[in-house]
This record gives sequence, C-alpha cells and structure tokens, in this order.
Amino acid sequence: MIRELQRNDINKVADIWLDTNIKAHDFIPAQYWKSNFKSVKEALLQAEVYVYAYDTEIQGFIGINDEYVEGIFVSGEMQSQGIGKILLNYAKDKRNKLFLNVYQKNVRAISFYQREGFEIQHSGLDEATGEKEYVMTWQQK
Repeated sequence: MIRELQRNDINKVADIWLDTNIKAHDFIPAQYWKSNFKSVKEALLQAEVYVYAYDTEIQGFIGINDEYVEGIFVSGEMQSQGIGKILLNYAKDKRNKLFLNVYQKNVRAISFYQREGFEIQHSGLDEATGEKEYVMTWQQK
C-alpha cells in the first residue's frame, strides 16, 4: 500500500499536489500553485516521497525532508478515509520527531495534525504567499 515514489508516478503525484493545494488553500490564488507546478514536480523527484496506492492507483503521498514534513496530499475523492493518517503514521515510524508548517486559515489541516499528536510551537509568515502559518511539532513518546 505504501511505497517509495517511482519516476513513472510523478504525473499523478504532481496532479494530486496541485488539485489538493488549490482546494485546501482557497485563500491563495490558484495561479500561485500553477506557477510553482513545474518546479515542484522536479523537486518531488529529488525528495523522500512515499505514495499510498490502492489497486495500483495512487491516492495520496507524503514528502519528508529529514524531520520536516513537506506535506501530506490525498486525492480529493479519497479524503477523510484515513489515508492521511496512514501516511503520517508511516513517517512517524521512520522518525522520532517531525515538524511542519501549516497555514493558519487551513483549519481542517490544523485539526488533523492536532488529532495526530502535533502541537503548535509558534506562528510565522509565509513570505511567498503573505499568509500566516503555524509551525507544529510531534515527538515520539
């Protein structure tokens, strides 16, 4: 079900990244995500990415950089089915500590991370979008 990203996964993974960002961050113009699409697609191929596949169809993925969670993305039709939790637990099994940034306006994501044991450490500003964000951390107990 969970495996490392393979080169031929990239189009599906990048599409999930774009669709999810546009829907989850309706307070940021869609053009921002579209303009970053190509560079993110290239970065994903260089990153530590794990995909969740069901019947060979990729439904979501998580990107990790050391202890930093770059993001968890689940295809629209499969959200709220436990895939994000499965991906996050996979990352927790690999690390003793994780941290991430989340937009303050993304209340749904903040609630998800808090349910999964993350705590808000401090707030800041995403320079690229001008949006306020939180840094949240999780520590193995």
